[in-house]
Amino acid sequence: MMNERLPIAEIWVYLSGSPLFALILTLTTYQLGYTLYVKANRNPIVNPVAISVLLATFCIYVIDMPYQKYFEGAQFVHFLLGTATVALAVPIYRGCNSLKGKLVPMTLALLIGSAVSIGSAVGIASMLGAGDNIVGSMYAKSVTAPIAMGIAERIHVSPTLTAVFTVATGMLGAILAPFIMNFLRIKPWWIRGTAIGVGAHGLGITRAFSVNEEAGTYASMAMGLNGVLSAVLLPVVVNYLRS
Repeated sequence: MMNERLPIAEIWVYLSGSPLFALILTLTTYQLGYTLYVKANRNPIVNPVAISVLLATFCIYVIDMPYQKYFEGAQFVHFLLGTATVALAVPIYRGCNSLKGKLVPMTLALLIGSAVSIGSAVGIASMLGAGDNIVGSMYAKSVTAPIAMGIAERIHVSPTLTAVFTVATGMLGAILAPFIMNFLRIKPWWIRGTAIGVGAHGLGITRAFSVNEEAGTYASMAMGLNGVLSAVLLPVVVNYLRS
């Protein structure tokens, strides 16, 4: 009859097979992670993205959902990633006036920080005997995901693998950077923001803005400039090294 309730099993089969389920799962796990983050007084260890990734991974593993089907539903969030990156132009524009006297040290920090990040990752992966695809994916891991995936295509490595390393780098940077900078007694917010923007890109920016607006602004500028420089120079350098 029409007014009879559907069995729970049939409802679950319908929902798990719908692309909407993946989107709901992604948003729900992130909201749970963010709630825990706020209740933990924004402790960097309780990173909402890391919690969301772990919970979402566990859920799709338990229900045996193929990644392709999960991405089919969650691709709306993936689409917003690019627009969110472009939206960082707003804090960059607002912070341009504060760059007086800081442009040279910030540029040097970008160049040296990016070079050290790439060199250490590629060098360690090579010494451990990683394959060419993994080593190649390490080149763009410290750039925000949309730009990193574009660079990966230009240097002919896996964009998916690059995205995995990029997200992992961002999560670790957002979690560990505050402890490292506190240990080194780095106090100026613009320096902390620049460092986390270069090393932990978008996820680091989220963390920086949640602590201090100046740190978030400089993190945005550092990530934006690092992304532009990497997109222009990295493919040229990698192709030169390969030749």
